[in-house]
Formats: sequence, structure tokens, C-alpha cells
Amino acid sequence: MDTQPAATRVEPEREQVLSRLRERIVAFAASRISRDAAEDLAQEVLLLLHEKYRQVERWEDLVPLCLRILRFKMMSLIRKSHRRGEYTQVAAEEISLADPDPSPEALLARKQTTQRLTAAIARMGARCKELFRLKLAGKTFPEIQVLLGAGSINTIYTWDFRCRKQLLEWMGGAWEKQS
Repeated sequence: MDTQPAATRVEPEREQVLSRLRERIVAFAASRISRDAAEDLAQEVLLLLHEKYRQVERWEDLVPLCLRILRFKMMSLIRKSHRRGEYTQVAAEEISLADPDPSPEALLARKQTTQRLTAAIARMGARCKELFRLKLAGKTFPEIQVLLGAGSINTIYTWDFRCRKQLLEWMGGAWEKQS
């Protein structure tokens, strides 16, 4: 007794034709794309044949029809992979990721610059120290003018220029240490 419903039963002859057809489809597609994708496309082509081209039964008609459908589906797959950027993707394991932390050399250079800057600021006068403190606190020049009690904003600009010039001299003439 047959357990399969009559609507889903496929005649043995038709099943054999579809099996041979599937082999041809997979072989043709695998010669142009990956084997996995070829298997998937073969399934799609056979499903389309079953749903829309059930009336086509002759082998001579099925082969060209299948190959034409397959070519359309392959072009669609290639267009989709180009559109998604999958065609030029590189595996994540192959990409070398940059370390977000600075190199030991950069850390040392920054530490030395900080030490030089701290030593130079320690030698400065009280007005320059206060001016730098206010600037580092995010105060604007008009705010600094009010806080330091200067008569003109240009006075603050002049003090700032002179203090930075003196700081640069005490750091050796350059912000970065010359090798």
C-alpha cells in the first residue's frame, strides 16, 4: 500500500528524468559558481519547473528550458552579490585588526613631553600659571579678562602670547622633543 498522497506521487520515469536533469544543472552551475550555490540554484530551477512548467515533459525540451532558467537565476545571484558587496568580501580571519591602544613608543614620547611640560610650567610666574589653568578649564578670553581683572582683551592676548613663547623656550624650542 502506498503511503504517499496521489498529488505528491511522482512517476518513476519522471523522477529519473528530474534526477538526471538535476545532475546536469548542478554540473553546469558548479562550473561557474560555488558548489553550494549550484545546489541551491538547482533546487530553485526544479521547483520552478514543477510549479510553472509541468506541461513540459520531453527531455529535449526540458534541458534547454532548465539551462535558460539557470542562467537567469545565476545572473540574478551574481547581481545580488555585487549589490550586497559579497563578491569582494574578505574573511574576517584574514583581516588584521589594528590595536586601538597607542604603541609603547608613543606612550613613552607622550610621558616625556608631559614631564617636560610640567617642569616648564613649574618655572613660570603666577599670572602665566593662572592663565593656563583658566584656558585648560575651558574659559574664553573674555571670561579670563574678567577673572584676571585686565582692562582690555588685548592685554589677555598679549599675556597669552608671552606665556606660550616663554613656555616653548623652556621646553627646548619645540613642543615635541627633537631626536
